Amino acid sequence: MEVILLERINRLGQMGDVVNVKPGFARNFLLPQKKALRATEANKKHFEAERAQLETSNLENRSEAEKLGKKMDGLSVIMIRQAGESGQLYGSVNARDIANGVTEAGFTITRQQIELAHPIKSLGLFDVRVVLHPEVRITVVANIARSVGEANTQTKTGVAMVGTDADQAKAAMTSKAGENDAEFAADEAVVEQAAKIFEEGAAPRMESEDAAADGATEESAEDSEEKSK
Repeated sequence: MEVILLERINRLGQMGDVVNVKPGFARNFLLPQKKALRATEANKKHFEAERAQLETSNLENRSEAEKLGKKMDGLSVIMIRQAGESGQLYGSVNARDIANGVTEAGFTITRQQIELAHPIKSLGLFDVRVVLHPEVRITVVANIARSVGEANTQTKTGVAMVGTDADQAKAAMTSKAGENDAEFAADEAVVEQAAKIFEEGAAPRMESEDAAADGATEESAEDSEEKSK
């Protein structure tokens, strides 16, 4: 079936292109979503008459989508699910679930705007593409965990919290080891500096105090000898 595209369709064409698509795709998606018109002579003339207005409207919509995209890009959506020790979910997370999570975060979208090749079936962090406009796509992160605590740990470590509690702790500690190295090095430098200051500064003071004490003892001895005379 030939249709006239009313907006850019990924892997299909740009606004105004006349393309040949499968009838089912046209009837079930393009036509009801008003993304295309049947390529009849009447519709071609109608499109040409409305082209300037459609292009202006498209530019405005794209600008709004770009503004929204700057706020949304990189958004992390926590999704709590039950899973086994291996990290396999008892079920799955689909496009509708992610759309609902993004909407709950304050950005209203539909499942049709989520680009997800197949449902997610394991714990972890997953980059998901969201179509805000035919020419504007952004990425959100689906943080799938068994609890909010595990989700926060996944965010910090980038490691999926799978296995037993001991395995999870080991994975988190291993991931954080590199970050802590600099802190440990800084702490050791402080200790070494303090020790150096003590050796160079504290010791002389102690010697001075000892000398003063010896002097005081000698003076006391002299006083005693004068008194005895």
